[in-house]
Amino acid sequence: MKQFESAGNIMQWLKISGIALLLFVAFQSAIGIGQSLGTYISVHRAVDQIERRVSLDSAYLDVGNKLLGTPVDRGEVARYIQRLNQAIKKAGYPVQVASLQGVKAVYEETVPNHSISTITMETAEQQLELRIATAPWWHAPSFSVLALIATIAVTPVIIRIRQNKKRRIATEQEDIANIIVPHLVIDLTRKTIRNGVDEREATMQNKPFCFYVALVKYCIEHPDTKLLHHSDIPQELTTMANGVFSRLIELGHTKRKRPDFNANLDKTLSEIRSTLEDVFAPFADAKDKFYPPRAQGEGSRSKQHSFALTNISLQDIEIIGN
Repeated sequence: MKQFESAGNIMQWLKISGIALLLFVAFQSAIGIGQSLGTYISVHRAVDQIERRVSLDSAYLDVGNKLLGTPVDRGEVARYIQRLNQAIKKAGYPVQVASLQGVKAVYEETVPNHSISTITMETAEQQLELRIATAPWWHAPSFSVLALIATIAVTPVIIRIRQNKKRRIATEQEDIANIIVPHLVIDLTRKTIRNGVDEREATMQNKPFCFYVALVKYCIEHPDTKLLHHSDIPQELTTMANGVFSRLIELGHTKRKRPDFNANLDKTLSEIRSTLEDVFAPFADAKDKFYPPRAQGEGSRSKQHSFALTNISLQDIEIIGN
């Protein structure tokens, strides 16, 4: 027993761990996408600002002049790149100036995995070649503490929702299992019939009561039989009805002689139907299997009608005092 409980606990913890892992992956992925998108936008914004800044500063920066044959002041340009990269770093942009007019940045080695893009700018005097190192967007995602916190906060909620759902399903299934299905209860000791659910019951005269009890038994034993109005009832059915009548005599319900069950059959069936309608009034759909069918149509078609209970089974009835 302890082994089963231990295995159940392990499975429970595995499920909880699986839920937490899936949540963390979902949160981390969402945050990673946001980080990548933010980096992409930030890079483009930084490149635009750097290009504008260099364009403005080039008028005061000795970057040489090909037309005049003056060389680039490499020291001045290097210091300018250094100051510019420091400003960029302070602003938090994921980019760096790699070189300007062929002069490389001192800090270029700090970003070996950055991609290099070359920008050519036209000034009034000459062309400027600016190379910018940018961080690829897939380098942006990183471990997020927020994703971990969200996972810790949401996991118990998800588990509680799942448990409540399982509990609700179990309760619904239990309710369905506890629903009492109406059935036919025949009490010979009281000469009554009931629906097996509520206290509703009814009595019948001896003849229809005995005939109906026999009809129920006969149709269970002969589910494919046809009982026609224009023909005498089978001898076996008559014998069963007489047996029920004898049982009523034993129980003290009557001292009269046995009735003729073939006589006034329509009246007998009408009394049976009327009683069943009263007993099964709250369960109209459930009464059909216990209800001797009425004849449909007139004349010759009615003569071919069977009043047998074709859908009844032993599980549908309960006979007390048989």
